[in-house]
Amino acid sequence: MVVIKNSKNNYKIKMITKYGYVNVTIIATVSLILFVVSYFLGNTYIRIGLASITLIFLIFTLYFFRDPERTSPQLENVIVTPADGKVLLIKKVESNKYVSGEAWQVSVFMSPLNVHVNRIPIDGKVELVNYVKGEYLVAFHDKADERNERSEIGILSKYGKVFYTQVAGFVARRIVYDLQEGDDVKMGNRFGMIKFGSRCDVIVSTDWDLKVKVNDIVSAGETILFEYNK
Repeated sequence: MVVIKNSKNNYKIKMITKYGYVNVTIIATVSLILFVVSYFLGNTYIRIGLASITLIFLIFTLYFFRDPERTSPQLENVIVTPADGKVLLIKKVESNKYVSGEAWQVSVFMSPLNVHVNRIPIDGKVELVNYVKGEYLVAFHDKADERNERSEIGILSKYGKVFYTQVAGFVARRIVYDLQEGDDVKMGNRFGMIKFGSRCDVIVSTDWDLKVKVNDIVSAGETILFEYNK
């Protein structure tokens, strides 16, 4: 776990996500070895430089795999964002493999500095889990959602079908999720992550009312993307 200090000088505990245990263990081990090696180097500048770079890399790894607690809305008729980041695009699309008819697509871009743990967007039952091998275009490419490696997940909620994806990018080459078809899921629960940047797309019927705009900053499990008023 990581201990950080907030603006009121209170200390809060931020856990490392379970999806990063292996990465953090490897980086911590390598960092320890390099620290030991740097101690025996004769040149002071090289020793300090190597130790500093190692420490910075370790701190970034711990920061990247942080997993803060989130509080989801106490509402059933909303869809929250599955990912932290910035709303990259909003557009209308036609039917896809899970949602029929005209639909909204909201894409959220995650930079390497965002929290990368992904969360369930709505209560329901998982009806579709599909992994697609593909390319590694930059995440903001307009065809990344169609051509890049990705996971595709469909949830049947009491308000209809919700389809969302984890899309790999130019840097992100590792998609992690622990969902299976038939799972009952709860809004805001963790289900996976994309390692080192990329995007998530959410596609729902235009029966849902859009609640965000392009360039909005959103938080996984908390920020409402859509509300159902019909």
